[in-house]
Order: sequence, then structure tokens, then C-alpha cells
Amino acid sequence: MALHLSDHEREVAAGADGPAIAMRIVVETARLMGAPRLIPIASAHIDGALYHGDSGTLFAERLVEGGAKVAVRATLNVGSLDLTGCSQNRLPPAERAMARRMMTAYRTLGCEPTWTCAPYQAGHRPAQGSDVAWGESNAVVFCNSVLGARTNRYGDFLDIACAIAGRAPDYGLHRAENRRARVVVDVSALGAAFLASDVAWPILGSFFGRAVGESVGVVTGVQRHPGEDALKAFGAASASDGSVGLFHVAGVTPEAPDLETALGHEPPEALIVVTPAMMADARTRLSTVGAAGAIDAVAIGSPHLSVGEFDRLEAGLAGRRLAVPLYACTGRHALAVLEANGRRDSLERAGVVIVADTCVVVTPILPEKPGAVLMTNSGKFAHYAPGNTGYGVIYGSLADCIESAVFGRAVFTDALR
Repeated sequence: MALHLSDHEREVAAGADGPAIAMRIVVETARLMGAPRLIPIASAHIDGALYHGDSGTLFAERLVEGGAKVAVRATLNVGSLDLTGCSQNRLPPAERAMARRMMTAYRTLGCEPTWTCAPYQAGHRPAQGSDVAWGESNAVVFCNSVLGARTNRYGDFLDIACAIAGRAPDYGLHRAENRRARVVVDVSALGAAFLASDVAWPILGSFFGRAVGESVGVVTGVQRHPGEDALKAFGAASASDGSVGLFHVAGVTPEAPDLETALGHEPPEALIVVTPAMMADARTRLSTVGAAGAIDAVAIGSPHLSVGEFDRLEAGLAGRRLAVPLYACTGRHALAVLEANGRRDSLERAGVVIVADTCVVVTPILPEKPGAVLMTNSGKFAHYAPGNTGYGVIYGSLADCIESAVFGRAVFTDALR
């Protein structure tokens, strides 16, 4: 299919400055993907400001030198440094300097220094049906599924190019015909108590991601809205263990008022009836080490913790001190609330290490320790932590994580295990 460009798009792409570089990246991507045109976008969320090497910093600085600025609202995903000073990492000085330069360059381009993987919790919530260009897998799946905006999984550097151009290629999940569900995942055989627990949704998301892969699936059999934090955890796990960019939950998410609408009134290509045994297997898969013995740390907040999740953390701690550090990753939007009423100080006195602007899986914050074991309630942490940190992982609920941090060993509190 031939790509049609407007006179303005051709004119910008023909230049030699920063906006021209961005437009050419978007145009060539559109050609590669077979898109017929570019479409205007309402906003962007930028994943490319996380330091992976000097080339990323130099690319961002080249855009700055070329006079580029974002044309739409653009929030920033996590960086490699905690600029708030809540936590410290072990990056070597040269890499630290390049990471800081990179974060500075993206701010100079006009991006908002939100530094969170959950911009939807920080007020960036595009309207249902609007086209956007978001990076960061959990943000993409939440944006598509829970907010009903339209974005593909935009990778590093294409995300900022779209933000500068104010355009995205018209393909994939921007198009209505690609957003209907093809796979039905029926959870009606699971108990209501399980689906109401916070331990359930990362497990279900991990299973869902492996089951549907890149397809669009719809979950049916959910009797009540599980809440945004549960959907956040579900989407993050499904995007990590699969390549999910959009899911529907019948009767819950905006494009699925009922199962038939989610399917586009077409028969499904596959039906998966989920059993408790499947969930038990999926839960086991989230741990890479046995649950016996001591743990070295607990990490929560991938995606970043909401204020409501901090409320639950404080309630579970109940004034107790921790035997091992509990790393609580969050964004500045939540940190500001904690600092406004002294809650940050009380959490830190208990032994909680608040990590803002970044997280323990993308930058070296956890101490180096051969054979170390990490407990988490995050399906995404469970997926990435072994490879990124070297720590073995035990998965549990938030209550499990709190009790385990208090006692320094794996403790399981729920009767659903």
C-alpha cells in the first residue's frame, strides 16, 4: 500500500533540522508497516529516556541541537537516575553522567519530567478514541485497554519522533478493525474470593499474556470491576509474559460493555476456559526459587505504586520495622502526596526504601549479592528481575511481601495459595 503524505509532512521531512529527523523516522516506519498515511496524535509517553548506552544520549542531544520540540503533550517514562534523591544506584560515574545528560535532553525537548511508568496515575489520561503514541509496555496496554485511547507499542526513539512530528503511522491498534477481540478467556470457573484478591490479577495477566500472545483477547466471567490497580497489574504482566497491547474485560473496560461488542459481533477464534489448576500453575511460574529460607529484599511497584497502594502498604506495616529492605518504586506524583503529610519519613523509618523516577529492575539499585532472593507482588518484576538483577524471585501478594519483609523470610498469608 502506497503511503500518502501531506504537503506539510513532505516539507518537514525534506529539511535538515531536528523536526526533519523526527518526521523522516515516522515516515519510514509508516512505509515499513504498510500504513497508508500518518495521523495526528493527541499526546505521547516517552520510554526512550532510559539510558542503555551513549548512542541514545547522543541521539536525543542531536534532536536538541536541531531545534526540535515536542508538538504534543509528552510525559517521560522512568529514567536511570532517581533525581529526587530518595534512592541511590551503582552506575559508574561515566554512565551516570551520560544518563543525566539524556534526561536533561528530553526535558529540553519539552517533555514533562513525570519519570513514571504509570503516567495515567499522574494525570495523563487521553480521551477514549483519541490517537496517541505511547511507549512502555504497561502504559501502552493500560492506555488502550482501560482508557480506550489508541496506540501501538511505540519503541525507544520512535516515540519521541512521533511526539516531535505530532504524527504516527496509521496501522495496528490505531485502526478500529484491529481492536476487536479474537480470543475469549473465560474466568467464570475461578472463585470470587480469588478474583477479589490482589494476588490474582498479576497471575491472571501472566497466564493471559502467554495464552494470547500478540492477539487481542477478552476476559469474561468477571462479576465486578476489580479496580484500576488490579487492571494495571494485569496489563503489565500480560505485556511482559506476552506481547499484549490491548485487552478487554467484558462489562468493565470501555470497548467491552458486553462480550458480543468486544468481539465485534463475530465468533471468537479461540475459547480458553480458565481453571483453578491453571492459575496454580501460572502462580508457580512467577517464582524462580523455592519459598523456603531467608529472603534478601522485597520490591514492589512495577508499574509504579499508586497512592492507594501506599495506603495498603502502610496499613499492612502497622508501625512495624522491617528485617530486610522493602523497595517501593513510585513516581513523583505519589511521592509528593507522601511528603505532604510526613508519610515518606515514617515509611523510611520502618525500613522502606522509596525509589522515585526509576525502578530497581532498570537500574542497579539492589546490592550485588550472589544467590540473592527477591520477593515481589509484581508480575512484571517477576518476569524481568532474574535477568536484569541476578536475584531469584518469589512471587506473593502485597500482604505476603510485607510479612516477609518484617520476618526476613518468605511468609504467605492468603488461603488461596
